Amino acid sequence: MVEQEKLKRIQVDRNSFECSITTDVAVFGFIENSLKVLLIKRLSGYFMNHWLLPGGVMEADETLDDCAKKVLYQLTGFRNIHFEQVKIYSELERHPLKRVITQSFYALVKPENHSLVIGGNVERISWFDIDRLPEKIGYDHRQIIHDANLNLQLNLRERLIFGELLPKTFTLAELQNLYERILKIKLDKRNFRKKIFQMDVLTSTGEKKPGVKGGPLLYRYKNGNVCE
Repeated sequence: MVEQEKLKRIQVDRNSFECSITTDVAVFGFIENSLKVLLIKRLSGYFMNHWLLPGGVMEADETLDDCAKKVLYQLTGFRNIHFEQVKIYSELERHPLKRVITQSFYALVKPENHSLVIGGNVERISWFDIDRLPEKIGYDHRQIIHDANLNLQLNLRERLIFGELLPKTFTLAELQNLYERILKIKLDKRNFRKKIFQMDVLTSTGEKKPGVKGGPLLYRYKNGNVCE
């Protein structure tokens, strides 16, 4: 009988514990040779005087992806951008009001391609260098930024996912510079290019970078979409 009661406790029923679910999105941009993350300040709510990731609660008729899209559009004006799930945060006291579980995402954008629009309940919005984040960051968003950055680095190393951080066509030197800036390492040119070609994800456009005499070749993602 005791074992049966224990089994009941791990099955979903009408009396099962419920909590709020939110999404927080770390939006990264590559600006002036530096990786930056987009943060906001809210006009009301908790941590008003702190910088936060764009985030919000998931409604009953939404998926996590729906919620992330909604949050980005309503708070920043961004829409139709690629993002990926990073991690779930379920610490017991991560929100001062109630139990809240968050699914984090990261997005990679080229800021000049997306006009920032300050949405409802947003006082300020700004890009911050990933290595010079503001002192006051609310909730556990500093940790979420850290984890999203690690995920970006992993995807860059293993899958060459760099979203809109580079133009649709780019030189190998520009790609290597992106690697070095984000991973914070110096790479050997020959070894780097050997690795990139072994990944077999790039194709030459046959065109050269304009404005440079005898300029380097331009490349693009083979599937035509750097976001995959």
